[in-house]
Amino acid sequence: MPSSNNKHHLKDYAPIVTAGVINEIEELARLLGPAKIVNVNSTKEGGGVAEILGWFIPILEDLGMTVEWKVITGNTEFFTITKKFHNALHGQPEEFTQEMFDSYLDNVGKNAPPIPDDADFVVIHDPQPVAMIAQYPNRSNRWAWRCHIDLSEADLRVWGFLRPFVERYDGAVFHLPQYTKNLMSPQFILPPAIDPLAPKNEELTDDEVTAILYRLGVPRDKRIILQVARFDRLKDPFGAIRAFKLVRSWYDCRLILAGGSATDDPEGQAVLAEITDMAGDDPDIHILNLPPDSHREINALQRAAAVVIQNSRREGFGLTVTEAMWKAKPVVGTDIGGIRHQIIHGTSGFLIHSVEGLAYRIRQLFGNPEMARRFGIQAREYVRNNLLVPHHIRRWLLVFHSLKQKGNDDLITLPPHEITE
Repeated sequence: MPSSNNKHHLKDYAPIVTAGVINEIEELARLLGPAKIVNVNSTKEGGGVAEILGWFIPILEDLGMTVEWKVITGNTEFFTITKKFHNALHGQPEEFTQEMFDSYLDNVGKNAPPIPDDADFVVIHDPQPVAMIAQYPNRSNRWAWRCHIDLSEADLRVWGFLRPFVERYDGAVFHLPQYTKNLMSPQFILPPAIDPLAPKNEELTDDEVTAILYRLGVPRDKRIILQVARFDRLKDPFGAIRAFKLVRSWYDCRLILAGGSATDDPEGQAVLAEITDMAGDDPDIHILNLPPDSHREINALQRAAAVVIQNSRREGFGLTVTEAMWKAKPVVGTDIGGIRHQIIHGTSGFLIHSVEGLAYRIRQLFGNPEMARRFGIQAREYVRNNLLVPHHIRRWLLVFHSLKQKGNDDLITLPPHEITE
């Protein structure tokens, strides 16, 4: 069952995207029929996966499908191990023992949610529940593994452990071609999307933005640099602080690091403590530890920002980049992962490779307000044409059709890289 109050209908998006997209979705759903779909991930609060499922499920239900959302549970040890999986799959060095792999499998065996026999499609999200497919050797339904992270530099030992489970799936779904692996099963390319009608992205008046920032303790007396991200070392908030201090020697401004934690990420509190210590008592650095349902607060912060940054070391895609672009903000992000496929360098934002480069590009945008305005307009149009809910629903329906037919090629892009500039 969905945990979101989002009950938007497909027709609600008609004024935002082209009529052809809406018509194609309706026809694809009609041809697929009243399918039953089960999604499994590791948390219903916090992080991009839970956010996507919050709007994805109600719209599929609106198209006549039955959709369930199940969560794999676990103790602290399980989520500590899967967090290490997450880091290692992103290419970060981690130490593993055979006992860790055994503990992971034991938890999955004990705590994986049951999958109903009448499900037509089962979508398993990310590494935490991936091994549960081994419990269904005689399944008649179609299973897809949805990978939301960048596997291009995955640790060989961890990937070698997970790969046999992934290859049991009827298909694996990745954000970008660069994240795919040499698998014996079909692979699909499907970038994520944002919901323009959700509280995090809906239009707000300037008075609403000011009131929300006042409640958060953030004055609007200076230009704001904003990073929205979970408190995670891979998001490098420490580098964001260093870049801010370089910019402030030229322009009077504020830095906001807005984040939170999720139940499947035990490192968040430690990272938050380190960031707070680094910021010290600097009145121009605001560290906001927000609860998972702070959607309007994030919306207001993004709308108040002069420049939005994403200083990640690794990033599967980066929904916060798309959100800021939809709000017509220039974004400066690290030239990695999905960020480089969202920001068109020099057209809708800047891609950078260092803290110094981040500071330089922020200064450039502060010094050229017309450039910043033009980047924002072009960023919004890019998202409108490629990365909104209807595009995501359409691509998933094509995946379901392909899985149903069992006539897949080794690598299927849906459609053949339709993302346009």
